[in-house]
Amino acid sequence: MAFIESLLATLPIPFAVFVSIVLSILISILGVVPSAFLTILNVTAFGFWGGFWVSLAGEIVGSLIAFWLYRKGLRTYVDHKTKQSPRVQRLLNTTNREAFLLVLGLRLMPFVPSGLVTFYASVGSMSFITFAIASSLGKIPALWIEVFAANEVMEWTVTGQVISGLLVFGLLIYGFIKIRKTPSN
Repeated sequence: MAFIESLLATLPIPFAVFVSIVLSILISILGVVPSAFLTILNVTAFGFWGGFWVSLAGEIVGSLIAFWLYRKGLRTYVDHKTKQSPRVQRLLNTTNREAFLLVLGLRLMPFVPSGLVTFYASVGSMSFITFAIASSLGKIPALWIEVFAANEVMEWTVTGQVISGLLVFGLLIYGFIKIRKTPSN
């Protein structure tokens, strides 16, 4: 992460923006790497609004490319594997309106894994243009919340301290639950 941060800081702004967008595309295609780290780097390198716009552009372009690639490579495979599951088939064969609202709703939640939303939309019957609109509209407020939280934590404001405290508290609870569920030897 430090390498990417120093790379973005040393490159001329147009090249740094390009590198950030390419990294965002790669993160979207991989589907399992959280983009929050890149958002933090973008806020550090480009400031609050610059980081927001660069992150938004990268996430939108990345999700569209990932959708297209997933659809080309996985749709037939998933259709074949889920023929015996009516619930999964119902989810995959939603109308464009239902799919639009589902993707928009999931995108509005800042920390829902973007790759999972893109994957399910791409293997379903949702059109590319419907996905593009729903995904892009949903990313705007979710990314703004993510950029705001990252900025507040980096500036160490009272809000940032509360966010950090809640995050630590949540991690402690999660760890405690995991320890309690682990069977003893």
